[in-house]
Amino acid sequence: MYSMTVFLFFLGMAPGLIFAGKKGKSMLLKTKVADLLSKMTLEEKVGQMTQVTIDVVADHQRNPGGWQKLDTTRLREAIITYHVGSILNVMGSAYSLENWHAIINEIQDVATKETRLGIPVIYGIDAIHGANYTTGATLFPQSIGMAATWNPDLVKEEATITAYEVRASGIPWDFNPVLGAGRQPLWSRLWETYGEDAYLASTMARAYIKGLQGDDNNVSREDKVAACIKHYLGYSFPFTGKDRTPAYIPERMLREHFLPIFKAGVDAG
Repeated sequence: MYSMTVFLFFLGMAPGLIFAGKKGKSMLLKTKVADLLSKMTLEEKVGQMTQVTIDVVADHQRNPGGWQKLDTTRLREAIITYHVGSILNVMGSAYSLENWHAIINEIQDVATKETRLGIPVIYGIDAIHGANYTTGATLFPQSIGMAATWNPDLVKEEATITAYEVRASGIPWDFNPVLGAGRQPLWSRLWETYGEDAYLASTMARAYIKGLQGDDNNVSREDKVAACIKHYLGYSFPFTGKDRTPAYIPERMLREHFLPIFKAGVDAG
């Protein structure tokens, strides 16, 4: 688990160092991860497994034009004192490319220049229908609408464009696709799924992941991002329909309608 975490951190900042070649990259990565782990304290390892929203480190006074600044004191406390390894999303609304670059650069400067081991922060974003948190980006229908096209090639193209525009914002990690089966019509987030059919949802999941990560899953490319299948198995079937509440799913139903979609996502990359 620690190895995968450190691997993700290096995706965002050092592709040239880590992904030197198909044969050499694995050895170089494993050597670098092993070296870092041997030097990390328990507190640093716990911190690397911690993710906070940008609200925790942001200046809560938005500037004219919607420009978002960070609170340097809170940022340093999070990264230097508590060793936080990941930050996500926005506070309020979408940011411009210039604003994203300023935010990401400031975060990475603290992480790489002011911490003991210099491990970059991995930034993640909920770009669920295009790069929806970057102003001027291409927006697409929500997943339920894309599923209605019955066209996985179109879904792959959507993800390809999304990856390009998210990575252009300086972000290497997208919290998508949602692979829960959309079988609870009361659930307020049903539109984030590819619908109720396991076969259709699995097909769209594979297409989307390949669009984000590339057919070879080489997320070190400057036009690709790492996918994050979500949320958890059964999350999309809350008994009451209210988000983040218990689900009661018989095992046979779980295996027939829910597991295949997540398996397709894992198999895709």
